[in-house]
Amino acid sequence: MIETIKIGTLKWHHILDPTDEDLQFLKDDFHFHPLDIEDCRSRTNQRPKIDIYDDYYFLILHFPYFDRWNRFLKVKEVKIFWGSDYIITIGKSHWVVKNLFNSGREPEDNYQVRQVGTSDALLYKILEHLMLESLSLLSKLGVEVELINRDLFNKKAERTIERISLTRKNIILVNTVFKPQLRLFHKFESGEIEGYAENMEEYWGNILDYYQKMWDMTEDYQEIVEGLSKTFDSLQTNRTNEIMKVLTLISSILLPLTFIASLYGMNVGLPLQDTHYSFWLLIVFMVLLAGSMIFYFKKKRWM
Repeated sequence: MIETIKIGTLKWHHILDPTDEDLQFLKDDFHFHPLDIEDCRSRTNQRPKIDIYDDYYFLILHFPYFDRWNRFLKVKEVKIFWGSDYIITIGKSHWVVKNLFNSGREPEDNYQVRQVGTSDALLYKILEHLMLESLSLLSKLGVEVELINRDLFNKKAERTIERISLTRKNIILVNTVFKPQLRLFHKFESGEIEGYAENMEEYWGNILDYYQKMWDMTEDYQEIVEGLSKTFDSLQTNRTNEIMKVLTLISSILLPLTFIASLYGMNVGLPLQDTHYSFWLLIVFMVLLAGSMIFYFKKKRWM
């Protein structure tokens, strides 16, 4: 089903779930390239790209979003046909696109969609809101990184490991989304994509600034998480070594005591075994032996 907003001579068509009839309409009325139509028909994510034609541009962009439990990041694909007097958004795009479209149909128009005058300005508004939403998402990742840093010395190792792994996974996904698209947005500022309206260079530059900022934040978070992961591994290794050290010292102290106790448990003649105070003498000797070993270990700074 094709929904349409008219803003003067500008039209914004939004197709939530394109049918064969909808795609045929686009092909017949707008004469889009058959390969672009096939990309719109595909249910799998396409690679990000901007195809340039004589009378329109075709954009496929990817933007991350959190799942309903706000834990794992996923990717939403945004497909846009951009002509001189129209914008067409295809498929179950990012919810930001749907919100903007709904705003343009409502009298309040909270996002001021109806104030745009050209397709370039409308595309800029769509991209700007997608960038702002992505920045908000990255801010949440930044908060998670700070929480990991704060709880790094916490005794709950399993929880910290889970949070580090989850955050690292999300950052890697953001990295794989943003990296291939960086060169695409450079095309706007470089002039390779001319658009249809004049004096849009600063606006496209602003979009690139947003994207460059997100890319820098992603790289920074990735480096921080890698550093925190190494620090956590070192802490866990140190804790394990401390535990093994204590267990080794205990074993070292108990070994000679166990040996002495085993000797006197044998059915053979041993010194002092017939003495009336043999048991207590043996206990005193074992205590002195254990104490001397503890003193020696402390002197060597092993304890």
